[in-house]
Amino acid sequence: MTNFKTHKESIPTYSVKELNESIGLLLSRGFAPKFILKATVSKSQIRKGHLWLTLTDGKTSVDGVVWSSTIKSLKFLPKEDDGVVIVGKLNFWESQARISVQVFDIRASISTVQKKFEIVKSKLLKDGLIDDSLRRKLPKYPHSIGILTSVPSSALADMLRTAKERWPLTKLYIIPIPVQGNNETEVKKILSKLRNNKLALDAIVIARGGGNREDLMLFDTEIIAREIATFPIPVITGIGHEDDLTVSDLVSDQRSATPTAAIVDLLPSREIEKHNFFKNKKILNDYFKLFVQNKKNFLNTKKSFFQDHSPRQLIKSKRTKLNYIYQLLDALSPEKWLRRGFALITDEEGNSIYSVQSFKEKDKFLVQFCDGKISAKVDSLNYDKI
Repeated sequence: MTNFKTHKESIPTYSVKELNESIGLLLSRGFAPKFILKATVSKSQIRKGHLWLTLTDGKTSVDGVVWSSTIKSLKFLPKEDDGVVIVGKLNFWESQARISVQVFDIRASISTVQKKFEIVKSKLLKDGLIDDSLRRKLPKYPHSIGILTSVPSSALADMLRTAKERWPLTKLYIIPIPVQGNNETEVKKILSKLRNNKLALDAIVIARGGGNREDLMLFDTEIIAREIATFPIPVITGIGHEDDLTVSDLVSDQRSATPTAAIVDLLPSREIEKHNFFKNKKILNDYFKLFVQNKKNFLNTKKSFFQDHSPRQLIKSKRTKLNYIYQLLDALSPEKWLRRGFALITDEEGNSIYSVQSFKEKDKFLVQFCDGKISAKVDSLNYDKI
């Protein structure tokens, strides 16, 4: 049998307090001051302003705590069954020899993001709010638009610069909104106020610069998605990177790849419109010239017609025709034939005689020459043989 006295002399002796203090000292020296923990929240509750969590991987669990002073700075507050990624450190409670994780920052895991995305998406699909046929056309030349984003931000600066370059005639209203965290109620209030459209906006742009997909969960919330889906004027979303897709994108009238792309999609290009203007101007000038030329040709045709059918021209034409008839009659007149040596034979009554057979012996007749007449009588008749 082992001698207890011998063990007592060879190993250190602690009180419970001393033992717990030693364990705490060992943990503080031998463990990382901060670490990242991936886990699932199996329990979440707030007590006395602090958030108490039970974190698990399905096999083992550890307690976690978010002090009230830290809760205010968090952009995401987890619920039960949420997958999370935590930045924390170990806390060792010497009085109870209990370990917990003190949380400095907490974010949803990508699996949680995707899960919430699918849940809200299925609800809106069921209600008929995600439908391409519901998407409205964007205004071609918007008079004024509202830009809802964080202020200040690089995304806003890029949007303002792009808007000035493309179409400075559009009036821009900058409306600050939170773009991440548990702020869906605040964003909903802002959208609700804009519904009455006292600013006479033609469209609104909801924008957020790039970041982790987990940071975009605000725009996966059902409350904001329903506001966008039923908004009275067109809504353009430019949220995150080109590959990021949120529920808000699914219900908006236009989903743009980035905030800057949203401005490009909404505002016309000054250079393109200028080019189109000069092109249309040339087309109109060519059309006007052709129109004037066609009218001129039409008037010239009418002028020629009236000239050809004027009373003076008609008289001239009639006169020419009469002169031709006079000339023809003159050429065919008996006097001319008589002057050429021909004679006109008539009976005593003046009837023309064209054939010998019309005469009988001793018939009297008249012979008309160009300078007078002679009376004659038939002595004999000689017939030509036919």
